[in-house]
Amino acid sequence: MTHHLTGKKVAFLVADKGTDHSELVEPLRAVEEAGGQAVLLSMKTGTVKTKKGDDMAAGEFEIEHTFADASSADYDAVVIPGGTIGSDHLRADEGAVAFVKGFFEEGKPVASICHGPWVLIEADVVRGRKLTSYASLKTDIRNAGGQWVDEEVVVDNGLVTSRGPDDLPAFNRKLLEEIGEGVHAQQHA
Repeated sequence: MTHHLTGKKVAFLVADKGTDHSELVEPLRAVEEAGGQAVLLSMKTGTVKTKKGDDMAAGEFEIEHTFADASSADYDAVVIPGGTIGSDHLRADEGAVAFVKGFFEEGKPVASICHGPWVLIEADVVRGRKLTSYASLKTDIRNAGGQWVDEEVVVDNGLVTSRGPDDLPAFNRKLLEEIGEGVHAQQHA
């Protein structure tokens, strides 16, 4: 199934260090190939470095927009890549957490992979939801009131989650599908 995202603007959260390279680049490429506009947001402008795993340098990206300057109202969806270090930095950033929570309040699609659901936990939006993540987050998700399952991709009313890089093909398919569907009436904060 072809997805046409022309006119759709998707925010990608990138920590100032430690975001997983493949979990950023592959969904970003999928969005752009489907005609959408991908925008990178971080804590500060300038260059950020991505990682392969938690310790191997993988790439650099220029950031022009910060969470503090952004509004969920200006985007159609948000993607939260993983990476242990990057996700830990994102969940500690009040601007990133508030930005993500705005998508739930507006019923817009949210996609998160690997350790990215830490941001969802911090935003207090997992209670009553079914989701997946990197296995080590299972207890965190359950303690936050979510139902953790071990599946390659889970969709719960506009929330797309996956376990890690091996699941990127399934994650990207569902990401494009949910963005294409737009606002989800059952999505909530």
